[in-house]
Amino acid sequence: MIGLIGIIIIFAMVFGGYLLAGGKLGIILKALPFEMMIIGGAAVGAFVISNDMSGIKHTLGGLGKVFKGAKWKPADYRDLLCLLFELIRLGRSNPVGLEEHVENPEGSAIFSRYPRIARDHEAVALICDTLRSASMNYDDPHQVEELLEKRIEAHQHHALHSTHALQTVADGLPALGIVAAVLGVIKTMASIDQPPEVLGKLIGSALVGTFLGVFLAYGLVAPFATRLKSVLEDEVHFYRLIREVLVANLHQHPPQICIEVGRQNTPGHNRPGFSDLEEALKSTREAA
Repeated sequence: MIGLIGIIIIFAMVFGGYLLAGGKLGIILKALPFEMMIIGGAAVGAFVISNDMSGIKHTLGGLGKVFKGAKWKPADYRDLLCLLFELIRLGRSNPVGLEEHVENPEGSAIFSRYPRIARDHEAVALICDTLRSASMNYDDPHQVEELLEKRIEAHQHHALHSTHALQTVADGLPALGIVAAVLGVIKTMASIDQPPEVLGKLIGSALVGTFLGVFLAYGLVAPFATRLKSVLEDEVHFYRLIREVLVANLHQHPPQICIEVGRQNTPGHNRPGFSDLEEALKSTREAA
């Protein structure tokens, strides 16, 4: 919603100010389809050239996050802490029993209680791979922490590809606007024998290209890239929370302390309250 409000403000202020200053939309509207074809088409073509099919799908899929925000909500962080609490407590009391959940998370009764997390392949793999490694005595906390951080960084690097692709398009749009403007000037020069009022309209149409290139770059595409980057960086905290809790578990802290470490490392706007989490963990213990 906030993204739509921002777009409305941009259009209202830019075109409203233009109209209040005495400008006329007729010239812009008349030139708009052709200029958008040149600038937008060239931008799309350059985007396709510089990305493979996977990158294109990834970028287009990420655009929805500009308006919807981060995937993980406060309730998901609370559920993640409850899931990790169940797994850690089971691993301490019954390591063999934990193995069936780690080896087959799709059929796990514990994971099935948290469907949003269970549907995220990276989160499930991060949890299961770390717990499986710990069961094989790969339990040096510092080494595991470094390994998990590298894995999370690789995931984040892949996720941020879409923001780099959008920013590249934004960087190129002003230049493409100049291309459209130059073509408009060439068209104007072919009508140099026309009266001034005709030449004025032709020059005005040519300048629409420069305007559109700059407007699309700095008014829409670059803010989209910035917002998407912010959302993706916010989402990676979910995976870092998994790292913090599982590393605390390797230090042999009590399960409750491991979860509190995770709660304290949760970003403030998503951090569950102490009493709320206690109530959720109490329900988890009763359900088990």
